[in-house]
Amino acid sequence: MTTQRLAGRTAIVTGGSRGLGKAIAVAFAQEGASVAVVARTESQWNERLPGTIHETVAEIEAAGGRAVAVVADLSRTDEVEQGYRTAREALGPIGILVNNAALTVPGRPPRDDEVSPARSSRATSGSTATSTSGSPRPAGPFGSFLDFPLAGFQRHFAVGLFASYRLMQLVLADMIAARRGSIVNISSVAGLMPGEGPYRNAGSPGPIAYGGNKAALHHLTQCVALETQRHGIAVNVLSPSEPVITPGNLYAAANETDWASPQDFAEATVRVALLDPNVTTGQLLWDADVLHPELGRRGWLR
Repeated sequence: MTTQRLAGRTAIVTGGSRGLGKAIAVAFAQEGASVAVVARTESQWNERLPGTIHETVAEIEAAGGRAVAVVADLSRTDEVEQGYRTAREALGPIGILVNNAALTVPGRPPRDDEVSPARSSRATSGSTATSTSGSPRPAGPFGSFLDFPLAGFQRHFAVGLFASYRLMQLVLADMIAARRGSIVNISSVAGLMPGEGPYRNAGSPGPIAYGGNKAALHHLTQCVALETQRHGIAVNVLSPSEPVITPGNLYAAANETDWASPQDFAEATVRVALLDPNVTTGQLLWDADVLHPELGRRGWLR
């Protein structure tokens, strides 16, 4: 039987149509939170990437929880802001924000109004994939820097960093007024890669765009944490200690056989959302350390 640790709280979870975002949204609702599930996916566009925001909300409601689906393209600031307003109008002041959304392999095909004729007729080898409609998808995270398109790099930052930046600004007014709140920014070991050289695998591409926006998110998290601790608000980063079995990871790493549980990561996210900012804020946390503090800080376990 759940302890309802988040009873009376309202949360926004981005990227909640599948994978970690869905697991976090479901876990928060099970703990009594009202959850705004924010994402762009209203219908399945790839059989290997199942899940929609409406399915996540339906699962929460079927279990007796409260949730609302908020459709937003997080690469667009106007939709980020409207998504926040929609969530607040439906559920009330926001007390928890989980910035989980990120652009990853293979990248959703752009909408019709995002592709110009020039772009649709041009594809850079190793940097873009092509959808069944012939439109180029955003570049994946491991393309070579030599031909990685600037537009692909910018789109990773738009979804993973700039949307998080704006959402944090928007929710902080409610949190400051309430004198409490929690922001959990979901990251990855990619934000620490490739590390200092020289390298044994020199010549291979690193996670330029995906890892770059995560590294920037780490710095942003600590700056916001420094400013908001006095208001009773905890702002932390949480990363998986091991690869988590999600549709996106399965798509990108089909040969992986040893997966961590998204439900375990979601439980770690609940615990981070409950942290006292006078004890833990501005930190780069790992889910295995949060779940098993008795073992000490081990970080990335691989």
